[in-house]
Amino acid sequence: MGGGGGSGARRAARWAAAAVLGALWWWAVLRLALAPDAGVLEGAVAAGGWGLSLLPVHCVSRDEAARTVRRVWTVRAPGR
Repeated sequence: MGGGGGSGARRAARWAAAAVLGALWWWAVLRLALAPDAGVLEGAVAAGGWGLSLLPVHCVSRDEAARTVRRVWTVRAPGR
């Protein structure tokens, strides 16, 4: 059915990467909170993950993003 050129595999890979990175972030945060010997590595991972959460990221398809950019940047001629 699909014929999306492996889009299901790419989606699964993105979810797997997100799960691994999320688990790594939680490990760093919990280690910072609970382990007396937590250090710079845990702090960097926790701060980096928190910093990424502040980015205004919106997930849309490339086609939708291209349509939006064209719509925003299209200047209408006077009198139209």
